[in-house]
Amino acid sequence: MDLSTTYMGLSLKNPLVASAGPLTAEIGTIRQLEDAGAGAVVLHSLFEEQLSHEAEELEHHLTHGAESFAEAVTYFPQAGAYKLGPDEYLEHVAKAKAAVGIPVIGSLNGASVGGWTEYARRIEEAGADALELNVYFVATDPSLTSSQVEDRYVDILKAVKKAVRVPVAIKLGPFFSAMASMAQRLDQAGADALVLFNRFYQPDIDLDQLEVVPNVVLSGPYEMRLPLRWMAILYGRVKASLAAARGIASAHDVLKMLMAGADVTQMLSVLLRKGPGEVSGILEGMKAWMEEHEYESVQQMKGSMSQKSCAEPAAFERANYMKTLQSYV
Repeated sequence: MDLSTTYMGLSLKNPLVASAGPLTAEIGTIRQLEDAGAGAVVLHSLFEEQLSHEAEELEHHLTHGAESFAEAVTYFPQAGAYKLGPDEYLEHVAKAKAAVGIPVIGSLNGASVGGWTEYARRIEEAGADALELNVYFVATDPSLTSSQVEDRYVDILKAVKKAVRVPVAIKLGPFFSAMASMAQRLDQAGADALVLFNRFYQPDIDLDQLEVVPNVVLSGPYEMRLPLRWMAILYGRVKASLAAARGIASAHDVLKMLMAGADVTQMLSVLLRKGPGEVSGILEGMKAWMEEHEYESVQQMKGSMSQKSCAEPAAFERANYMKTLQSYV
């Protein structure tokens, strides 16, 4: 049985990729992820704020996020590895690359066009096999138009692509008025992969302290429906690889994403809940299902339930709306 896949031109032994987060901020857990069978890892992010000498404020928000949600106190370090400065981050990239044989993908997290994007070149020089660009931008300015927001994403991508030779993935949120068009623009601008979707953490209100506080909530399986839909719609319409993120927690979740058109599936929350070893259980579940249903490879199923391949392509659009509502009993 062949579980291998190709992502941004990289050959992966399987489509399970550990997302950027606390687990990939430690060399020991990166090794555990490889031992459990992960096909690749995305390192925790280097933030624009860190490169702009605003790490103190970043640490404040991360610490508040960890304290404000009971699960997060257990799963997330107190800022921990996120206190790594730019030089320490480069050292972490090099150590991770030396520690494992699977692809190591660096991560840059930012929201503006500026000199910080040049740091992508240094991450490449440290040994990263690819780079994931996490554009975390909430458009709160009423004078900012949708086209200006879209231009920002494209301009950041182009700046990073200009700085490096390794493949570049862009991780974006779902809040574009014309998602298919935006995906096509990023594809044409040179994105080697689209990661669907980012999660914008929502603030909460502390009624005792009367203050707005960050609130880290781990994703749940219900969240995978949104990327599943867009994965199926975009499959075959863009040249870029497609990575599914959000809510993927089981072998069945992975299989669904692959059938919708994903090249890889990224996961974090399930690994924070159950540990890096959960990767091996998901792989075994995939193999069992594929054997039972006579699938010989991941490639055989990839995109088989996408909009272009589905017997009822309207199921991914408005035509299925009334049927869905009427199905609830």
